[in-house]
Amino acid sequence: MPMSQSFKERLFPIAQQLVDHYGTPFHIYDEVGIRETGEALKKAFAGIDGFREYYAVKALPNPRILKLMHDMGFGFDCSSIAELVLSRQIGARAEDLMFTSNNTTAAEFAAAAADGGSILNLDDMSLIEKVPEFPELVCFRYNPGPRRTGNVIIGNPVEAKYGVSHEQVVEAYRLARARGAKRFGLHTMVASNELDYTYMVETARMVLEIVETVSAELDIRFEFVNIGGGFGIPYRPEQEALNISALAAEVTGLFNAFKEQHGYAPRMYMESGRFMTGPHGCLVTTAINHKQIYRNYIGLDACMSSLMRPALYGAYHHIDILGKEAAPKDHVYDLVGSLCENNDKFAVQRELPQIVDGDIVVIHDTGAHGHAMGFQYNARLRPKELLMRADGSVELIRREETLEDYFATLNFDADSFKPTAN
Repeated sequence: MPMSQSFKERLFPIAQQLVDHYGTPFHIYDEVGIRETGEALKKAFAGIDGFREYYAVKALPNPRILKLMHDMGFGFDCSSIAELVLSRQIGARAEDLMFTSNNTTAAEFAAAAADGGSILNLDDMSLIEKVPEFPELVCFRYNPGPRRTGNVIIGNPVEAKYGVSHEQVVEAYRLARARGAKRFGLHTMVASNELDYTYMVETARMVLEIVETVSAELDIRFEFVNIGGGFGIPYRPEQEALNISALAAEVTGLFNAFKEQHGYAPRMYMESGRFMTGPHGCLVTTAINHKQIYRNYIGLDACMSSLMRPALYGAYHHIDILGKEAAPKDHVYDLVGSLCENNDKFAVQRELPQIVDGDIVVIHDTGAHGHAMGFQYNARLRPKELLMRADGSVELIRREETLEDYFATLNFDADSFKPTAN
């Protein structure tokens, strides 16, 4: 079910006060829900020695959110220099960090090795010789190709740009060992927003089988496997939530069987982002215009620079009209923004209560890949972020962008260069 009832019951009675104080649009996140989800995840997988969540920073890269993750003992999956910096700023160090990039630059390798280093998760065999100082601990991202099917967001593994192929995986570890690696991990990521828990069970089974194959060939022992992220959330009211209990029970069984057969089991890591924060955030915006031509359009003061998932993926986000939750949904609207793009739409032909100018529109499940995917096309600026604390107070955790921010990159030292003729 979109957006927990608990979050709604705490947010909706005070939402108008927040609008009056902060103005719209804004994303607001729920500390209580994030902590409850994190603790439930730890409890579910407590039967696997060394289980750890590495929060996918790209989902919601805000220091206040990352601090909540750090407090729960989680690490961080980073894929850029800025994400490493953010994670280190809140206290993450060394193996708290997993650097999973692709087409990695020299500057990124240097950042991954700085300040105590990180777990280096290599995406490609060609990167082995490009790492300036090869670390003792190394991990490879595995792409199963035709052995697995993907889904609409992450795509068919055969067509994915990510990872080392099945045919390359043994050689990748052989070359890494030749460069000095002594400790080893294995990573994969083959689904995104998956609600069928059995798919994730098969992912765990797959990585353990690859561990067996590589270990048999090279006589190396794996310290951990990372089954990636991809745990889904029910964006639509009719969808069932991911059965985390059944998932944990079956995956724990696989690790126990591996331990019984081999005398040890690797630690299990995951890098959930959406599952951790997605349902615990929403975009609050105001209806500012009603246009009636071939369709009924409700114009909002937010646009796809605040939330681009509907435009990018055709994604569904549930919507409430504040104060009209119980009203009949007897109108059909397209809810749109002000961007000069026709796909700047949050909902298409959605049945909703009657909306008038000034109504507060709450767009659910924006706690992951919402603000984080914002952009500045059409010079539309990104909104503020708020955090609803466990004590009921609300904290500004990112201000909205300003025109000064937008024009800042046009303030630079003059630099003109005239190449010489060959």
